[in-house]
Amino acid sequence: MAGDYYEILGVPRSVDKEEIKRAYRKLARKYHPDVNKDPGAEERFKEINKAYEVLSEPETRARYDRFGEAGVAGAGGAGYQDFSDLGGFEEIFNSFFSGFGGMGGQQQQSRRRSPVRGDDLRLDLKLDFREAIFGGEKEIRISHLETCTTCSGSGAKPETQPRVCSNCGGVGQVRRTTRTPFGSFAQVSACPTCNGSGQVIEEKCETCGGAGQKQEAKKLKINIPPGVDNGTRLRVSNEGDSGQRGGPAGDLYVYLFVNEDAEFQRDGINILSEVKISYLQAILGDRIEANTVDGPVEVTIAPGTQPNTVIPLENRGVPRLGNPVSRGDHLITLIIDIPTRINTEERELLEKLAKIRGDRLSKGGGINEFLGGLFRG
Repeated sequence: MAGDYYEILGVPRSVDKEEIKRAYRKLARKYHPDVNKDPGAEERFKEINKAYEVLSEPETRARYDRFGEAGVAGAGGAGYQDFSDLGGFEEIFNSFFSGFGGMGGQQQQSRRRSPVRGDDLRLDLKLDFREAIFGGEKEIRISHLETCTTCSGSGAKPETQPRVCSNCGGVGQVRRTTRTPFGSFAQVSACPTCNGSGQVIEEKCETCGGAGQKQEAKKLKINIPPGVDNGTRLRVSNEGDSGQRGGPAGDLYVYLFVNEDAEFQRDGINILSEVKISYLQAILGDRIEANTVDGPVEVTIAPGTQPNTVIPLENRGVPRLGNPVSRGDHLITLIIDIPTRINTEERELLEKLAKIRGDRLSKGGGINEFLGGLFRG
């Protein structure tokens, strides 16, 4: 499924459960296949359902906020929801055609002057292979908006105050009404004088230029949990842009990308590697030392080992995300090295072995064919 669940529902990340429900009900009525016959409406409806199923439950929402879709894989489905409690469709049209005078205008003005949460930020972070396996503390540098300390976020010069916009009366919006044979329609847009803020700053703060915020760089230390992988998302609370008019700061979302390793590969929670052994070790058996992410480990090669045999090393793989005690396996594939050149003494010994086994080597044949026969049984 594409897109962020909050963006699909059109709500900020600080939204509470009731607001999520209201946003879902509004979108579900709009895109329900029984109502909306446009191509793509059904797929959009399924996305809305999936987003609501994850965000409406505190447990799955917490996992999604911390790990993204990887944390809620398999949660819920994309089936249709029961719409019996959503009320009539007429309330949709009422919301479209209601006026903005009277109490509505006061409500708009109140919202314009209420605290606004800051924007969320994204940072892409590269990790080494072993950092992703074992996690740990990582220092990062970010640049975000912080509230201006000179004007305390008002944007006005100290000892001055913004004035109410005379064009919109502090509402932050202007309305134009158009009459048609079907009734009056109101078109609302942001006030061009105050840019939708409802206030005009006559004397701007010299430190922030009237914005109320300043771009600042800072260092942070974050904890990388064991077992993260490409695309894992971590949330760092309150490290996004600062809010306005006393609103809370947004969050910082760190997306992780893991560098490839020269020796090891990852397959889910398992680690893969290859070890090359000689044909004599494969025939006679041996004990060898193999590298793992935990360090060297002794591995037993059974006599008569065949090419591409896989030896599992239990609990030497990747920790499960959220449960680092449980780990996958390290799977070692044995590659048998058959020499292309041998000296005279080796050839004589191998020819004697061929006679003992009763193998007949044709004049055009060679030792490689004989060794190949050994490993084929």
